[in-house]
Amino acid sequence: MQLVDHDTFFKQLAALFKSSEEHGSIWLTHERLTYDDATVKHEDEEDSREYPCLVRVTDGKKAKFSTRVEPGQLDAFHATYGTLLKGSMGTLRKRDKKREKQRAEEAAKRKRRMTEPIPIEGPKRGSGRKKRQRRIKAAMKQEDSRQQAQKREEAKGKVKST
Repeated sequence: MQLVDHDTFFKQLAALFKSSEEHGSIWLTHERLTYDDATVKHEDEEDSREYPCLVRVTDGKKAKFSTRVEPGQLDAFHATYGTLLKGSMGTLRKRDKKREKQRAEEAAKRKRRMTEPIPIEGPKRGSGRKKRQRRIKAAMKQEDSRQQAQKREEAKGKVKST
């Protein structure tokens, strides 16, 4: 990993975006650097130190470089960085809204099917017995899926409340 200054970082990043316009991926990571001193911080003490930020870029193959951004330079760095990212967003693929719409319709159809009651009718013995058994089995399966969906919704509610 090569540590470079901000200007070199932006030049190399722009070149990397340009080279991956047709195909390829770029991974960007931001990480807060910590101090290496071995001082013990107590729970009641407040940490008033400002930490620098490390910004890494890789294409997964040969290009790996990073830069260190001090807290005082962060606003100027992010302004330039944001401009560069916005300029390179034109090469991203468009969302497939048709497929998303189709999936949403299928999910709504499944939910409707789950709420519709399955009529259990027909003779218990004789002709039509197998059809009745299939409907009973389908009704039991529907009830299980309702309970599982309810559990998922409760779990989502608990996660959102915490």
